[in-house]
Amino acid sequence: MSKLRIYAPSVLVPVLLGAAVGLLTMGSMDYETLRQPPLSPPGWLFPVVWTILYVLMGVSYGMIKETKQLESGDSLIYYIQLGVNLLWPIAFFLLKWRLFAFFWIILLDVLVLLMLFRFKSKVKTAGLLQIPYAVWVLFATYLNLGVYLLNG
Repeated sequence: MSKLRIYAPSVLVPVLLGAAVGLLTMGSMDYETLRQPPLSPPGWLFPVVWTILYVLMGVSYGMIKETKQLESGDSLIYYIQLGVNLLWPIAFFLLKWRLFAFFWIILLDVLVLLMLFRFKSKVKTAGLLQIPYAVWVLFATYLNLGVYLLNG
């Protein structure tokens, strides 16, 4: 299988799904109007960071596929974490379920770390490419909790 046939869908799926959720929640984004915890980045940074993270996520998944080490459990954890990821902004922004979103993002933290270690055990670079994602999601967990506590 050619690299393009592996990497193009691996990258396009998370990027396009992330963009679709971004469009769905765009009208309900109230981030700038909320009281925010220390270290909160400006709102414009989020789509930039998420696009980069979705690309890294897809490249990482593609690396596992390319080396023919992809097992059904790898795909399962990958797509479950992607689904949990894509549902978080719906809970947080569209539905305004800030406390629920906090517990949901904790689930995402666990899934991302599980994916990172699983990928790293197969292709070290694939796991390492997930580190920025894991760090960002942990930071987003802090922001979610902070927003919930400050805006009750």
